[in-house]
Amino acid sequence: MSRINYDLPDLQAFVAVAERNSFRQAANDLFISQPALSRRIDKLEEALGVKLFERTTRRVQLTNVGQAFLVNVRDALNGLEDAVLGVADLAAHRTGTVTLACVPSAVWHFLPDVLKRYTAQFPKIRVRVHDESAQDVLNLVLTGEADFGICFTGAENPEINFQPIYVESYVLAMRRDHPLAGRKKLSWKDTVDERYISVAKSSGNRSVLDAALAGVEKHPWISCEINHVSGILALVESGLGVAAVPGLSILAQRQGAVIGVPLVNPSVKRTLGLISKHQHAMAPASRTLFDMLSANITKKRRI
Repeated sequence: MSRINYDLPDLQAFVAVAERNSFRQAANDLFISQPALSRRIDKLEEALGVKLFERTTRRVQLTNVGQAFLVNVRDALNGLEDAVLGVADLAAHRTGTVTLACVPSAVWHFLPDVLKRYTAQFPKIRVRVHDESAQDVLNLVLTGEADFGICFTGAENPEINFQPIYVESYVLAMRRDHPLAGRKKLSWKDTVDERYISVAKSSGNRSVLDAALAGVEKHPWISCEINHVSGILALVESGLGVAAVPGLSILAQRQGAVIGVPLVNPSVKRTLGLISKHQHAMAPASRTLFDMLSANITKKRRI
């Protein structure tokens, strides 16, 4: 068997490029030149005999093989880091890393108080939070890149433990000076003449809304699509139109320029849950944070 000729810096370079989708940004983060970084990636691809990235003048993207390799490399690097830090320290919550994935609207509502208490209690535990779309959160948990997550998808997945924690209703987001802003509730028929902004079809929120409105005869025509709720709220705040969004996303808008009016006929809801992978034993530090979140959210839950 021939010796595989690569070393730890090559693997770190690979992860840096994969996470940033940019050789320039990765080189800056690693404090090396772009040519040096490219040589490391070329060396790794040559040693493995596979192509890890598709590279053009405009973008860098992992190949299918590269995506699978990334999961293994992250596991290996995390394992190495944990070994260096020491098993005793990890078990005692003195050092280590906890990674969780969370849909953006839930980050502001559920995490700050718990993370403040957790980091005060375990100051040397590094916490990584991936605020991503629902599908990305689910994938991060399924692949093991995140120890657990907060999401509204995954309940039907046989590989996922889904612990319901919060039910939220969708509201119509609009500027405070909008003519409908004074209403206590709105039916979907009330919105048909509005300039309506929606998340893209690939969004989990879009799936929830489309399913709920499948039998509704009159609902608004979509004039603009955008990928994320945060982008929708920026467009709503600018006066471009209105949008149906989860209620928690309105609470996260601290400036108060955008308000939400409950939507009825039909009322659309989604259930957020703490998700983890079946038969996956969390490290003690991760389990502690998971339990703290569960206990804290239970105080707020509306199920």
